[in-house]
Amino acid sequence: MDSLKNGADALFILLGAIMILAMHAGFAFLELGTVRKKNQVNALVKILVDFAVSTIAYFFVGYSIAYGIGFFSDAETLAAKNGFELVKFFFLLTFAAAIPAIISGGIAERAKFYPQIVATALLVGLAYPFFEGIVWNQRFGFQAWLKEAFSAEFHDFAGSVVVHAVGGWAALPAILLLGARRGRYSKDGAISAHPPSNIPFLALGAWILAVGWFGFNVMSAQTLDKMNGLVALNSLMAMVGGTLVALAVGKNDPGFVYNGPLAGLVAVCAGSDLMHPLGALVTGGVAGGVFVWMFTLTQNKWKVDDVLGVWPLHGLCGAWGGIAAGIFGQKALGGLGGVALMSQLIGTAMGITIAAFAGAVIYGTLKVLVGIRLDPEEEFDGADLSIHRISATAERETNW
Repeated sequence: MDSLKNGADALFILLGAIMILAMHAGFAFLELGTVRKKNQVNALVKILVDFAVSTIAYFFVGYSIAYGIGFFSDAETLAAKNGFELVKFFFLLTFAAAIPAIISGGIAERAKFYPQIVATALLVGLAYPFFEGIVWNQRFGFQAWLKEAFSAEFHDFAGSVVVHAVGGWAALPAILLLGARRGRYSKDGAISAHPPSNIPFLALGAWILAVGWFGFNVMSAQTLDKMNGLVALNSLMAMVGGTLVALAVGKNDPGFVYNGPLAGLVAVCAGSDLMHPLGALVTGGVAGGVFVWMFTLTQNKWKVDDVLGVWPLHGLCGAWGGIAAGIFGQKALGGLGGVALMSQLIGTAMGITIAAFAGAVIYGTLKVLVGIRLDPEEEFDGADLSIHRISATAERETNW
């Protein structure tokens, strides 16, 4: 009987890992459809290589930091329970690899390729698992302190803060250090639109992400006996709320409409196992509005060239999700209880602080040592990878 349960649990979490792995295709197509045509090949290569580097960094360093499990000293433990711990590593890796995938969208079209690979290794190997271990593995007594002080730990069921807010806030220093794309803002205050190059690809990326998100959220239970359909329904309601508010506030702009459901899904991750579906709907709706308002503000007023809007989408909506879990998870608002708003505020603030600090240190150091921005000629050509140069040459020869 135990063998059957172990096998079922291993299969359950494996299916979740595969669904989240597929989400990385969504990240790729979302970026591909948003950036200018000359940078499309680079966007595709960058997402794939980032995932490969994330795997190595998390395998050799990050997973041990977060969970204290090594793949050499604990081989017998890892092989037990039908290899459940091995599949769990795969599942959690796909979460970790979302950090550079998020950052990639913010720094697109002007960041050097190889320094970004180094940043990926440092973020996934060190910074992300440090906070992951604090929240999801009781590291350093932080959760125990919150429970003693406020009667509840910081609750983040599927990573609104651990994954999304961390990714968005780590991206912000990189975006600011890089500066805007050449020609994006002129000295007289004019703004060059740089519209999405391919709306169908952008929409495809959003759909892939939205579908995979149900693995991201539901399979965060990790074992079959803890699986709860409430998580699936809440994910659906938040997705719908984000879509409709983004449609209304964004004035039918397709870029806003297709990012609306993602904003809602980012926000509901933390409390998807606690909220009433109506609370999830409101959480998603607020997130959809936050994304549209803050994307417009950062791009047009503050002149921050965050290409895919990853700071509003993941950084701010993720932080809102951490706080929303402490609001709509309360029994008085139809939730299941077991959360404290103060714990959610402190945990969210801690995640933001760690992520922003790590991003500033890593990208700031790389900027000083090797530079993180393309040379003007490379930026103009979109040619920070030789593969793009080859593709561009072939295209010119074909056109000729």
